[in-house]
Amino acid sequence: MKKILGALSLSVVLLTGLSSCKKENTTEKQSFAENAEFNKECSYVDNNWGPNAYINTYIINSTQRNLMYSQSPKIAQLLQVPTVTLRFVHDNTSTSSTANAISYSTGKIYFGETLYRQALNYGQIVPVMVLAHEYGHQVQYRYSSVPSVHENTARATELEADGYAGYYMRRGYGASWSEAGPGFNFAHSIGDYYTNSAGHHGTPPQRRSATRLGWYLGAYNLSATNFDRYFFYYYNQYVLPGNLRPAHKPKYIDDEIDRFISSKLDELIKINNGEITAEEFEKL
Repeated sequence: MKKILGALSLSVVLLTGLSSCKKENTTEKQSFAENAEFNKECSYVDNNWGPNAYINTYIINSTQRNLMYSQSPKIAQLLQVPTVTLRFVHDNTSTSSTANAISYSTGKIYFGETLYRQALNYGQIVPVMVLAHEYGHQVQYRYSSVPSVHENTARATELEADGYAGYYMRRGYGASWSEAGPGFNFAHSIGDYYTNSAGHHGTPPQRRSATRLGWYLGAYNLSATNFDRYFFYYYNQYVLPGNLRPAHKPKYIDDEIDRFISSKLDELIKINNGEITAEEFEKL
């Protein structure tokens, strides 16, 4: 999810809420309950989270914490954006309060504990994929030309972030599809069909096809802005409309990449149309 802090009043509230947190507890020897007790003074994050939510640098266990903090700068480097301030949001009173991850235009990514635990049910590396999606929004914040496609809903923005996640998991993380496929299914199973809502993120099949396209583009070394041009050229001209016939190819599209992606269009269109099920998607 992408969040722009444009209103001055919200920015002031956010900064006030965080400024009271004098320090952060990162000592692994302390129990999670002790971490929660320590952070009571940080009980307000911002209005995107519950009133009893608090932030910390610790999540689940040292393995997961180290994984996320080691992957964050690697994602930033590949997508050509500054490394964000990564924090985890906890809430001891409500699980629904932290079933989210948010990328802020102020250079922060907050990852909710409930969403993190749900992601782990699909594989140990799945939270990395979610983090890469949120970094995709950082690309959009950084480059005024990205995304190059604008719609009345958030769909184009979110689908491109899915594409960046697919790109990173292949090119940056080096995951096999058998590792990454279940994770992409997790993230995109929470797509929605509220197509006229401003917050519409894309349907589950659309989110799967966007990630799969990003995965295929991960076979090539693309700049963050070139990824945007390639992604929307194929997605909007071919995948969404289900068009297999070649259109006029812009000069910026490399012949080798075009031949490769064109050979995958039939599959991408079937994913987008729902002809390939979630279970089949994982086994591609």
